[in-house]
Amino acid sequence: MQVFGLLGNPVEHSLSPPMHEAAYDALGMDARYVTFEPDRDAAAGAVAAAETLGIAGLNVTIPFKQDVLDAVEPDGMARRVGAVNTVDFSASPPRGYNTDVAGVRRAFTHHDVAIEGRDAVVVGAGGAGRAVAFALADAGAAVHIANRTEERAESLAADVPGATAGGLDTLDRVADAGILVNATSVGMEPDDEETPVPAAHLHAELAVLDAVYTPVETRLLREASAAGATTVDGAWMLLFQGVAAFERWTGRDAPVAAMNEALRAELA
Repeated sequence: MQVFGLLGNPVEHSLSPPMHEAAYDALGMDARYVTFEPDRDAAAGAVAAAETLGIAGLNVTIPFKQDVLDAVEPDGMARRVGAVNTVDFSASPPRGYNTDVAGVRRAFTHHDVAIEGRDAVVVGAGGAGRAVAFALADAGAAVHIANRTEERAESLAADVPGATAGGLDTLDRVADAGILVNATSVGMEPDDEETPVPAAHLHAELAVLDAVYTPVETRLLREASAAGATTVDGAWMLLFQGVAAFERWTGRDAPVAAMNEALRAELA
């Protein structure tokens, strides 16, 4: 039996186990997905222990995505983003990847949204914002990063090819953009009716991805839909980063429909 897992703290509410278990069931694989919740200063030791135990692959979530960089051999994209969310133990030392980047691109592709040649606004300059900004820039978009703390946006923009940055007062750029991504936690949880972008900036030529997936339909996505925009909920990004991890570990095409069904059932 192959064993894969998730490294995080906390992990009790993670949606990765049912999503990956659905993939194993769909393909008739003798595999299981388990969770590991080490102390917050024990990332390197947890990776070493997983390797010793014969774990085939790990997903990595908060707060360990940066700490794991020093415990694996990260690929070029993981180094640039500054975070690892997938570890493959088939090589020694273990290899680290950032499949959040693939998750962003494949979420847009699934919705027939072209990235190349479009102006994109990314709201947020934290961990999710970094992955989104690199994903869009490397796919040919002109990226502008808007963040509450302008200095943090400028720091990220300095790392992302061709990116520009500003404070939240630059969100009016959305009115002329083709892509908008919310990479903040604004709008999270069912009773959070905030939105990171004023509805007046939204328009029908826009594709909007909200990285928030609880709730699946945020106020931002409702208002974007009302404006005629193409909307992509955060569960698609979550799904496709998991798909990319599964394919990295197994070398097999992921059963996307089965994984999506399991994920949506958990979010219902």
